Amino acid sequence: MKLGKVLGTLGLAAAIAVGANAADRTVHWKLAMTWGTSLPPFTDAVHEMANLVKELSGGKFIIRIDSKNKHKSPFGILDMVKLGQYDMGHSASYYWKGKDLATLPFTTMPFGMIAPEQYAWFYYGGGMKLMQKVYAKHKVYSFPGGNTGNQMGGWFRKEINSVNDLKGLKMRIPGFAGEIMSELGVTVTNIAPGELYTSLERGTIDALEWVGPGMDIRMGFHKVAPYYYTGWHEPGTELQFLVNIKKFKKLSPKYQEILKTAMKLSAYDMYIENYHMSAMAWAKIKTDYPNIKIKSFPPSVIAAMKKANEKLLARDEAKNAEFKEVIESQKAYMKKVRAWTKISDYEYLNTTMNIKPAK
Repeated sequence: MKLGKVLGTLGLAAAIAVGANAADRTVHWKLAMTWGTSLPPFTDAVHEMANLVKELSGGKFIIRIDSKNKHKSPFGILDMVKLGQYDMGHSASYYWKGKDLATLPFTTMPFGMIAPEQYAWFYYGGGMKLMQKVYAKHKVYSFPGGNTGNQMGGWFRKEINSVNDLKGLKMRIPGFAGEIMSELGVTVTNIAPGELYTSLERGTIDALEWVGPGMDIRMGFHKVAPYYYTGWHEPGTELQFLVNIKKFKKLSPKYQEILKTAMKLSAYDMYIENYHMSAMAWAKIKTDYPNIKIKSFPPSVIAAMKKANEKLLARDEAKNAEFKEVIESQKAYMKKVRAWTKISDYEYLNTTMNIKPAK
């Protein structure tokens, strides 16, 4: 059941939209997203948000959604929202690292926080305040836009047994992880989603990472790259809603609250939808896709990745004060929250999964 229907069932829609009547003016906004017309659950989050806004406003706040097929600029969302060509957008913060390095950590960081930890940091650990500070100079607000959870480490044509196996490899991998792989000898590229399978099939790239089984299997990567590696690089990938500050301030307080509520609810809905999609896809892998070889990177490779990560973090912290501020905040919060994650979720799984009931 989608959140809009749940809200209606609980009567929350009526509660939030109380006072909606003929006196409320009708507002029409436009949203540009990085994705094509249909890329579940990414596009589901956007449409769910727009539907909630419409429902909670009594049909008076309408958001039109334009996919990359229409605006033709999948990695131009920040600029289009900043300039007011679009009122809001849906994308991922690490796409803007070339414009502003400090935006990068708000998506995820290698060896960083998992999704629940990161949401706690955003809403209760100072993350939202830092994010609005970084994005203020771009004349937009940024809000969490849906989390993929822990992503898989990617599809490879050949098995990776050592760091030497990475040297000369051509791979699609974005964000800070791409810089780490480059440090280890990988030739890194960023390719639009619609071109990924063709690039892998034709040998333009030797490997790629996308998201997880729920989104990956339908792309067909396993047909040309059978080695599927577990994750390290994107433990809690958060997408984003971008909102033009001037346009937001022109909304009535009620409509502002409706928009923020819709974004928050649809973002969490994407997280649980993607979790479900990946769980269902994973259950089918052994039976429907027996040729997929599930692997984890060897300890020596992970150690090299961690070493490169620390080196590159130190480099970027030295040259960008805002980036350093965000990273220090994340590290400090993770140090606290990870202790609880370990004693709760990790120890629960570790102590109960392989124990059979006593006879």
